Amino acid sequence: MSKLKHPADGGGNNASDPRNDEIRRRIRQWVRPEILDLTAYHVPDSSGLVKLDAMENPYTWPDAVVEEWLAVLRDASLNRYPDPSSRELRARLHQLFAVPQDKGVMLGNGSDELIQLLTMAVTQPGRTVLAPDPAFSMYRMITIFSGMEYVSVPLRQDFSLDREAMLAAMARHEPAIVFIDYPNNPSGRLFDERDLVAIIEAAPGIVVIDEAYHTFAQATFMPCLEQYEHLFILRTLSKMGLAGLRLGILAGDALWLEEINKIRLPYNINILAQLSADFALSHQAMLDEQAEAIRRDRAWLGGAMAALPGVTVFPSDANFILFRVQGGNAVEVFERIRAQGVLIKNLHRDDGLLRDCLRVTVGTGEENRAFLAALDKALQDLEMGS
Repeated sequence: MSKLKHPADGGGNNASDPRNDEIRRRIRQWVRPEILDLTAYHVPDSSGLVKLDAMENPYTWPDAVVEEWLAVLRDASLNRYPDPSSRELRARLHQLFAVPQDKGVMLGNGSDELIQLLTMAVTQPGRTVLAPDPAFSMYRMITIFSGMEYVSVPLRQDFSLDREAMLAAMARHEPAIVFIDYPNNPSGRLFDERDLVAIIEAAPGIVVIDEAYHTFAQATFMPCLEQYEHLFILRTLSKMGLAGLRLGILAGDALWLEEINKIRLPYNINILAQLSADFALSHQAMLDEQAEAIRRDRAWLGGAMAALPGVTVFPSDANFILFRVQGGNAVEVFERIRAQGVLIKNLHRDDGLLRDCLRVTVGTGEENRAFLAALDKALQDLEMGS
């Protein structure tokens, strides 16, 4: 019997097969037009490259800690379903993240799932979701998946939040959800607290403050949950060095979470993720040391990049640095850096705030030096026309 391949694995239909016309016709008949217009989220191949494109923590665990972790996993009952509510892990996160005592915590398979659950809970025809622009791409994608309209409000030229424009858009569209990433992705900008308070107080629906990069920004709206019942705080363990676990955290009013929990699929956090996250968080000092190293290297790398001719570096409170290259050469610089074995993120758009912009994740000292050398060489080669 021949082995069938999934299209994503290089198998699938031959493009010239006449049967494809019938398949495409049926797809157009049944798949929603807004889905047909989307492009799937693309993750570039990083094989053999210094990987500085995905805002990951570059540090692994010491061998002794790995051995402790493996000992914990040996006791996992893989033949049984995991705790459906992840009680022990939720209790640890409740305390670790200083969630107010009377507020609840829900876990998701990454923050993406929690964004999806929030959106699904309020989806109705004619409703909207609103966020600054640019912002985390999943806000837009998941809104479109849900069938609602996505409204984006441009940030100012320095990537600060335009309070007046946000309030005007909220008054006009009455969004069911307002998403605000804090710090902003992709700029790394930490918005003015007063602007966010004004938005929270004016919001007709719910407000989600996405604090994915809290471990680097050291700023939070978590205490505000006591004051605003329609406010949610979104966190993730990905940036703390646990991206492979795919664990997101949503904190907010217990009554709200009770409704959202109705559409959460059972056992969404598997037993290995529960055990691994609980173990990792018992080594919080190690994770804090890694975050401190990243913050320290962020300052050094940003300063070194700003010293290069033709580079504008934007201040960042996250674990990445957004920068702009002069002369309309962003794509060429990106490709030249990649050719030298370093993968960063190409954010260039033909117009708007991200024109000629690239983004680099803060890596280890060695990775940062490799990137800086590649960037310097790319700029020099372009200057000399080689």
